[in-house]
Amino acid sequence: MGQTKRVELAVGEYEAGLNLQIWKSYTDEIAVSIRHPNGSIVGPIRRVQEAQRFRLGNTELLCYYGEPSPYSIFQEIYFDFIPIGSYIDSGIWEIWLTPQKIVQGVYRMWLPAGGVTGLGTGFLLPTEETTLTIPSTAQKVITVGAYDAHFDQLAAFSGRGYPGETNQAKPDLAAPGVDIISCAPGGGYTSRTGTSMATPFVSGSAALLMQWGIVDGNDAYLYGEKIKAYLIRGARHLPMLTEYPNPQLGWGVLCLRDSLPI
Repeated sequence: MGQTKRVELAVGEYEAGLNLQIWKSYTDEIAVSIRHPNGSIVGPIRRVQEAQRFRLGNTELLCYYGEPSPYSIFQEIYFDFIPIGSYIDSGIWEIWLTPQKIVQGVYRMWLPAGGVTGLGTGFLLPTEETTLTIPSTAQKVITVGAYDAHFDQLAAFSGRGYPGETNQAKPDLAAPGVDIISCAPGGGYTSRTGTSMATPFVSGSAALLMQWGIVDGNDAYLYGEKIKAYLIRGARHLPMLTEYPNPQLGWGVLCLRDSLPI
């Protein structure tokens, strides 16, 4: 409980900017310090809800302590790494978290999504099992993961884990998201990979369920959480996983045929 947790963050060369978010329960009190690659340290940083600025080497740190929102009991601690010159200082930074008053003791630390940072930037010991991002963590949504439908295999890039406010595995289900033929910018078609390719399969399936229920007069209340219930009921299990729901595929992979309530 009283030991400081040190998280190592590698910052690659030629990184023009970077931000880092720490999310924790508002009831927990944690002192945060940051260590520059040259050994200089700033912190513990005051827990005040106003912008604080610090300079370490040739990098300026901008820090904000957030507050709970009408929709969340969690608190965000936000850091912006701003270069004094062209780039922020490269090397191994350390974020020190010292517990002071702990009730829940869970935190999550995030960098910008893939493709925003350079290849040399990232946590040295990331938690691959917790990679959910907004809006997949929202309540009353259908969270969609991706899988490789060509080989019935998992997709390593697909976010997974457990939302902070519940212990329910996410995604809710997965859909094809690897080498999907779709429209290309400027015209024509191209092959794309990602959860953005998987989500339209589920959106279209939800629309077809609503057409069957509401438009065709079979079920006037086929919307909202009821759609999710039908989709996860019909989800197909892949043989490489034996426990469902799970953080990789949720309740399984999309199968609209088996989801129809007939």
